[in-house]
Amino acid sequence: MSYILILETFFQFWHIILLFFIVAVLYSSVGFGGGSSYIAILALTSVVFTQIRATALLCNIVVVSGNVLLFNRQKVFNWKKTTPLIMFSVPFAYLGGYLKISQQFFFILLGLTLLIAAITMWISKHFVASKEKNTHSNFTKNASYGGIIGFISGMVGIGGGIFLAPLLHLTNWDTPKKIAATASIFIFVNSIAGLLGQYSNPNFRIDWYLTSVLLITVFIGGQIGSRMSTNYFTPIQLKKATAILIAFVSLRILFKYLPL
Repeated sequence: MSYILILETFFQFWHIILLFFIVAVLYSSVGFGGGSSYIAILALTSVVFTQIRATALLCNIVVVSGNVLLFNRQKVFNWKKTTPLIMFSVPFAYLGGYLKISQQFFFILLGLTLLIAAITMWISKHFVASKEKNTHSNFTKNASYGGIIGFISGMVGIGGGIFLAPLLHLTNWDTPKKIAATASIFIFVNSIAGLLGQYSNPNFRIDWYLTSVLLITVFIGGQIGSRMSTNYFTPIQLKKATAILIAFVSLRILFKYLPL
């Protein structure tokens, strides 16, 4: 019976599965995860909004887990700076995921979040930290960054790296490689915390057949992409393409759900 349901799911959502596979291959080939693209794609479908958050967070976990392991083996993490970010982001991401929100509020928040993310991605090439790190570590600032971004991430269903990384570059928080490593672990733990928050909510629902197929698709696509290099797209081109996609999705969502 389960095999029949999986096949039915595949044929019903084949276009979503194909898009997820393409995004996973292209983005992993240049070192990106493509998490914002996944949630943008899901936002244009008939998938229930409560499932969009959980599915996007699970995809985030699969996408960034490899990067987290790689950075950990390379001993890139600056735990003195990273710990306050994580310490305060995790409980707030859990709280954001646990909160019961209406469909209209979710999509308005998602639309605004994607619009800000699109603008950030479009101009992010100008936000690059220098090779010289900022040796001053401000616990209060790191904690506030983590808490605010974690809370919004939990409600929307994103990892928060798309906001954290540009912010850390702007403040010259550390070297670019250490910022990338920090964003990866931030996305990983926030996605887990947000997912656990949603799971703790009595109204939690998820289509495990569709989610399982998408997770397998993302994993396979990511493995293929990470083992190949593309001469057709540069990281900047993919960022700009993603910015256009999620800007389109955000404006479409806002026009539909904002009370006019």
